Amino acid sequence: MKILVCITHVPDTTSRISFTDGNTKFDKSGVQFIIGPYDDYALARAVELKEQSGGSITVLNVGEAETEPTIRKALAIGADDAIRINAFPEDALFVAKQIASVAEGAEYDLILMGRESIDFNGGQVHSMVGELLGLPSVSPVMTLDIEGNTAKISREIEGGKEHIALSLPFIAGCQEPIAEWKIPNMRGIMSARTKPLEVREPTSDVSKTQVSDFELPPAKGDVKLIDPENIGELVNLLKNEAKVI
Repeated sequence: MKILVCITHVPDTTSRISFTDGNTKFDKSGVQFIIGPYDDYALARAVELKEQSGGSITVLNVGEAETEPTIRKALAIGADDAIRINAFPEDALFVAKQIASVAEGAEYDLILMGRESIDFNGGQVHSMVGELLGLPSVSPVMTLDIEGNTAKISREIEGGKEHIALSLPFIAGCQEPIAEWKIPNMRGIMSARTKPLEVREPTSDVSKTQVSDFELPPAKGDVKLIDPENIGELVNLLKNEAKVI
């Protein structure tokens, strides 16, 4: 089985976020970057499928040179080779077009990625890639099993779960509990140093969006503690101050 796993290079969820240049640029100083958590699930399931059925895993990242340590971690986890599109991931359509340019004609059986990145949280790339390649796209995928040329998947829908069977190839936006995150061992880390990482220049497509500025969420307000016996005061505050009832 030939699998393409698309990964993002995102700030660790514990990072303190700030902006520079009049709130027009993200300040990367002192920020630890990781594989997008949802992409980690996609990669982990790809490794499990490879262990079950054989084949190969290619990881793909749209990013500049600073993303290569993140890509090497994906190689250490179990991918066989990697491709980096040498461009900043400006927006979902730009990224989707880069992924489609790599996948077109490459005959991947599966294209896996996270259901969304945790920096932009758009959740659009998988469906855009599906449209560009003319392939089915399903998200968020919670379970994925392969039987021959057929995939059986389940995903969350409003009020429940949906179970789907479809033929390969297709694109999946993954989330827990599709697999458990994998931690690279020392052997994987050492072998990742020599695994091929190809750098390609982006297609001529340009981003159709532009950031005007960033804004942090408002600071949390003061907390008022109410005696558990004083229900009347709680109701009064919820009604007249918080205005939620």
